[in-house]
Parts: sequence; C-alpha cells; structure tokens
Amino acid sequence: MTFTFRPLDALEDAELLHGWVTHPKAAFWMMQDATLVDVERAYMEIAADEHHHALLGLKDGEPSFLMEYYDPRHRELVGLYEPLPGDVGMHFLTPATDTPVHGFTKVVITAVLARLFEDPGARRVVVEPDVANTAVQRLNEAVGFVAERAIQKPEKKALLSFCTRERFLAATGVAV
Repeated sequence: MTFTFRPLDALEDAELLHGWVTHPKAAFWMMQDATLVDVERAYMEIAADEHHHALLGLKDGEPSFLMEYYDPRHRELVGLYEPLPGDVGMHFLTPATDTPVHGFTKVVITAVLARLFEDPGARRVVVEPDVANTAVQRLNEAVGFVAERAIQKPEKKALLSFCTRERFLAATGVAV
C-alpha cells in the first residue's frame, strides 16, 4: 500500500476532518464535541504555526488519514521532558470506516514514520498517547517505539515513548 501526503487545508478539509475527529472511534483525539468551526480554527492555528504541521495521507488520491508533526522543544511537550536534537513529535489518526482493512493502521503508522525519517535531521520520533490507549501503545511498539515513562499533560496522562531510526528499521525493515 502506497501513500502520498499533502498539506492539510484547514478550510477545504474541515468538513472531512470534523467527521473524523468527532467520531466515537477518535475519542483519544479529544475533539468529540468540536463544531465544524472549532475544527477549522484548530487547523488554521496549526497552519499558522511554524512548529506544528498537519498533512493528509492519501491512498489513490483520496484522503485516508491525518498526520501531525511538531517540534517538541516548542509545542506539546515543553517542560515535560528534555528534548534531544532531532526529536520530532507526531500524532496520527485513521478515520472510522464501515469496511476496515486488516493491518491498515500499522501500514499508516509505518508510512508516517517513514515520512518523518525522510528528513535527515529527524533522529527520534516522540509520541505521547493517552495511558489508557493500549491499542495505539501496542501499535507503537510494533513499529519500534519504546515507552519511557508516564507524564502528566494538561489534558491527559500520557505515555512518553520514543522511536529512533534504527529501532524503526529493526521493527519494520523500512530503510529511510
């Protein structure tokens, strides 16, 4: 399965994203009660932020998942851990579907990490899933993440985890 990526357009893509982020499956995205305008605003803020970016992952030209990446020295994890040079934070969301494809989410996270590691400056990917989100924790482990410790973010208790380029290669066989 091959994906392409394009920058998210906060206004054009808001309706699509609204359906994704407010679906019960996306509870850990913490936008369950967001209005369409809330989603537009949230992604307009990201678009205007030099330290936070949002991309849509496309399969056969159709939006298939959301990817966000950020500089943890400036966003999300400021003061919660000591970032190393080359750290990049990441979030991803696969939307709910009536026709799930077995293994799709693992293929998505693999593509997301490969995209991040295409940047030679990216040395380690950092994630902070909710401690209750054991499904994504298992998925993270499958692609090379190692959990370090629980941290308390303003909105949740999170499991700080890291994936180096070497761990990613060892777990997936994908060289970048």
